[in-house]
Amino acid sequence: MRNVMIVVEYDGTNYHGWQYQENAVTVQEVLQKAIKKVTGEEVNLISASRTDTGVHALYQVANFRTNTKIPAEKLPYALNSVLPDDIVVVQAKDVEDSFHARYSAKRKRYKYIILNRKFPMPTMRNYCWHIGYPLNIEEMKKAASCLIGTHDFSAFRASGGSKTSTIRTVYDLTIEKNEDFINIEIEANGFLYNMVRIIVGTLVYVGLGKIKEDEVYDILKSRDRTKAGVTAPPQGLYLIKIMY
Repeated sequence: MRNVMIVVEYDGTNYHGWQYQENAVTVQEVLQKAIKKVTGEEVNLISASRTDTGVHALYQVANFRTNTKIPAEKLPYALNSVLPDDIVVVQAKDVEDSFHARYSAKRKRYKYIILNRKFPMPTMRNYCWHIGYPLNIEEMKKAASCLIGTHDFSAFRASGGSKTSTIRTVYDLTIEKNEDFINIEIEANGFLYNMVRIIVGTLVYVGLGKIKEDEVYDILKSRDRTKAGVTAPPQGLYLIKIMY
């Protein structure tokens, strides 16, 4: 039996996240049905990240075991022929039996897009968070710097997560403005439930002056979720890289 890794891009707008659910359409379900159509097999598709409802992916990694004789380089063509337009398999390859999309991952990188202008942009309504008031980028950058490193990120975790340890290492956290758009990218060895969105929401509060930049370190050390900012909405979040 082969162990096949696929790289997937998807627009999460029409899906209730990655993880299979009984009464909602998810990315995992649609992909598994496509694999069954192509191979005739029921598979368990393991992902690197269980993205939430409305979250997008430019580089989601998954693996599954199969007896199909279809060469790995042909699988994307076969799968894309039966997948909807908002899910695309861009790569497939045979990997070692020990490879596990989630547990083998060393780092993950996410991007969050903010539209920072007075009025929203209708064509981007499903792909960014519109903030209608000016954001102080320099203050946001100062606040972001204290989150880099190994810390207890309890203050930036939503309830309902299954992770027992709240210690994570953030390797990089950048904020760049390009005309009306602000891109926030964060790379870590793993993320707690809604961690990226809560960090973004907290940095937005700093940019709006609701939280002072030097208070973010105190929020981090408090391990108290109620002291951090809002949870940013899902549509601005993109999974952009998994590193092994």
